[in-house]
Amino acid sequence: MKNKQLTDKQLIDFIPKDADIILPLANGEPHKLLDILEEHADELTNVKIHQLLALQPRNYIEGAFPGKLKHISYFLGGATRKMFHQGMLDLVPNHFHEVPRILKSSTNLSMIMAVASPMDEFGYFSLGTQADIVSEFIGSVPFILEVNKHMPRTFGQNQIHISQIAGFVENNRPLLQDIAAPIEEKDIKIAEFVTETIQNGDTLQIGIGSIPNAVVTLLKDHRHLGIHTEMFVDGIVELVEAGAIDGTHKFTNKGKIIATFAFGSNKLYNFLHNNPAVEFLPVSIVNDPREIAKEERIVSINATTEVDLFGQCASETVAGKYYSSSGGQADFARGVRFAKEGKGYVCMTSTAKNDELSRIKLSLTPGSVVTTSKNDVDMIVTEYGVAKMFGKPISERAKQLISIAHPKFREELTFEAKKMGFI
Repeated sequence: MKNKQLTDKQLIDFIPKDADIILPLANGEPHKLLDILEEHADELTNVKIHQLLALQPRNYIEGAFPGKLKHISYFLGGATRKMFHQGMLDLVPNHFHEVPRILKSSTNLSMIMAVASPMDEFGYFSLGTQADIVSEFIGSVPFILEVNKHMPRTFGQNQIHISQIAGFVENNRPLLQDIAAPIEEKDIKIAEFVTETIQNGDTLQIGIGSIPNAVVTLLKDHRHLGIHTEMFVDGIVELVEAGAIDGTHKFTNKGKIIATFAFGSNKLYNFLHNNPAVEFLPVSIVNDPREIAKEERIVSINATTEVDLFGQCASETVAGKYYSSSGGQADFARGVRFAKEGKGYVCMTSTAKNDELSRIKLSLTPGSVVTTSKNDVDMIVTEYGVAKMFGKPISERAKQLISIAHPKFREELTFEAKKMGFI
């Protein structure tokens, strides 16, 4: 193994001119490898780093090495949002499950750099909390690993043998943790509407945030639930501990919790370590609407920032300004529509800015981007109820959405809807 341990010089010498380097998201981000690239940036030429959701600010993200290192984002976060608005980096629109396909068609796929757990006695590393956009390239694209003893050893299609890597460095850095969003009264009310229709034996896709956290608190008495989700969060651990999840009624990967990446607390990472009940699969599988639909009783729970009276959901912009990206929301919106008994919930509180602004609007804020289209949306939920969109005419959609808007905005929305001929 030692003969594959890289010095800084060996790493830099391995990177060709015009290289496209692919990174996993979240804790798959290799901090030491990025440190080395920045320290030796003057030896690089036109190297592009492709990544969803960079977790920490970097000099190269801020444009410190023009012509040397450039960040290309597929999902904005705190480390990249400001730089995008300043024109310092590119953002590629995408559905999460199609990112590997985009990378194949638009980049050189020069190499992948990722964090991994230490090698086991059989010569295999695990990508730990990740599979996401990188694991399907194992065996076909050179991998350089950052081996970290804190990365949990997990299972699925995220195992890589020492013979399949170009080299590695070591960096035993504690994993970053996500702080759970506090649950408020409105979140509980929304969660109550959602969980009313979740039955024992359903399979869930649960996202991140206060509303999904609230949903978890109301599902602990359910039984035989399954999980098929892009992101593995702490709430899933809570449901397993409560006896709510066993996956025995799933239609695919029976008995297994399926995800493409995980991000949460150390409790979550400890739960994942050597846990054979959890499998991480490439996002091109987990988020493919055709694969999602095989889970005939799948329930998708996602969030949005505003909705117009057509039912269009703007989930990646805030007040008309880019904030994130599509992620997997549209993937699951389509998947549940194909599923035999699928249900898709898009959730939000009815107002913003201390009830001064309605999130339900006649038309979206100028500059907003539609994430889930009017044709794909199933149900929209606020603390005032559930509006059923799928298969409904515009007049019915408008009436239902107005009925779940905050009462102080309903009269104005009705007037505007009539003026536009919606009702």
